[in-house]
Amino acid sequence: MKRFIYLMCIALLFPIFSCKKFLDTSPLDFKTPENYFSTESELNTALVGVYNKLQDERLYRRGLFTYLAISDEFFYRNVSTSSLFVLDFDAAQVDVGRFWEACYQGVDRANAILENIQKPVMDEQKRGVIKGETLFLRAYFYFLLVDNYGGVPLKLTSTKSPTEKPLKRATVKEVYDQILLDMTTAYALVQDIKKDPADQTDAGLTYSERVTKSAIAGILAKVCLTMAGEPLRDQTKSAEALKWSELVINSGRHMLNPDYKQIFINAAKDIYDTKECIWEIGFYGNNTGNAQQGGTLGITNGITSTDLVDPGYATGTINATGRMYNLYDATDARRDWCIAPFKYVTANNKTTTVAWTAAQIYDRNIGKWRRQYETVMPKTKDFNSVDFPALRYSDVLLMYAEAANEVNGGPTSTAELYLNQVRRRGHNKPVGAADPVVDVTSGLGKSKFLEELQNERAREFAFEGMRQHDLKRWGLYVSKMNSLAVEINASAPSTWKYAASAGKNATDRNLLFPIPNSELVLNPNIGVNNQNPGW
Repeated sequence: MKRFIYLMCIALLFPIFSCKKFLDTSPLDFKTPENYFSTESELNTALVGVYNKLQDERLYRRGLFTYLAISDEFFYRNVSTSSLFVLDFDAAQVDVGRFWEACYQGVDRANAILENIQKPVMDEQKRGVIKGETLFLRAYFYFLLVDNYGGVPLKLTSTKSPTEKPLKRATVKEVYDQILLDMTTAYALVQDIKKDPADQTDAGLTYSERVTKSAIAGILAKVCLTMAGEPLRDQTKSAEALKWSELVINSGRHMLNPDYKQIFINAAKDIYDTKECIWEIGFYGNNTGNAQQGGTLGITNGITSTDLVDPGYATGTINATGRMYNLYDATDARRDWCIAPFKYVTANNKTTTVAWTAAQIYDRNIGKWRRQYETVMPKTKDFNSVDFPALRYSDVLLMYAEAANEVNGGPTSTAELYLNQVRRRGHNKPVGAADPVVDVTSGLGKSKFLEELQNERAREFAFEGMRQHDLKRWGLYVSKMNSLAVEINASAPSTWKYAASAGKNATDRNLLFPIPNSELVLNPNIGVNNQNPGW
């Protein structure tokens, strides 16, 4: 059973309810903000409430790896016009507005803890851990906001009254400066992941749903690489990204799982792999009881199935693009895991697999999360307990390689090694042994090595919500989407040519979401004249 999210968390920060364990069916106690946060237990319960916002439908329950992350790697079936799914929407789009709201709810919950962190009498080291995790989470919500909306109001105190004066938009740099301050402060306070997986004490974390030093360092590397790219182009941050990724690598706490597919099988089985999966967004149960903490990995973005039991129901409304399929070579084991090479057919109450033909590239669903491996029973149509991998060790290796290439004006031998380790694992090769067939050509120039790395990131993290983010920070999003439309119109079967819709609709305005209309109405200090370009 998942340990951290075993606590049922706060539904709304104000008013606050004291949280009980799942099996405790006694009534929830009403608490006001003034007399809450009085014990260590209440601080921890409030912290669970901050983590809980990451489970929101518009964040990691679904949005951030599906309809809010449209890129050239997948498309929605049977959708061609007037939809967020094909980048045909406006500033009144409800999911764009609720994404904004969910992030700020997370910020507000974090602010309330930070304002009351000194209230309980408790061990100072434990207080520091709670403060560190809270600072990191506040910063992470702001990272999601600035990455998707640009400069946003920088709110560092909790909401006390609905009549508070609205804040102006901070600049992109000001938001990032606060993110760096919060995360670097948090790094010194939070726990480490211990080497020994047999250590079951709280001091030896064997699960990855709470942030640790490794998680913060890895996300700091991601933040710094983002700052080094568009729109800030602060090249000094490449060296910072190199430093933070190197901290994770040199910690000795992490390594690549030798079997790529096992990462996702483990996730389906609720098995933690803290060596590979450094930070996960935790989900629990199937939403059939009091615990409403279920996720959706492998359902919307799974292999279509009407069988509720074996393999399990999935709408499978998302297919891989031909471009994504063709990025893999035929010997890359990730291709036929990430992109299902078969479909399910159910007849006479029995479900079997039927292989796709070589011509049926656009027919293929995402296969990365397969419900056949789930162990939480009974399986339900809409929810499962599969955690989302927010940071994997392979990401850290590739971030190091990218940063080293930038800092040194070309790839170092270590950068080549880390890229090759990820490639070897993807081809079911020993990661520690050179392989002349799989390894990248040594001595490539800076731009060619970056191109190899960009393609490797696409293959390694297919459908994990990273592709859109990467393309935007590299300044490639609009051109890649537009060229996708040309490719699909030229080569896809007529049945699937509508998959070009998002690519055709992509313009520079899609580099950011619009500030939601609801926020423009409520906050005159933003105002319609300060809307993002093109909206």
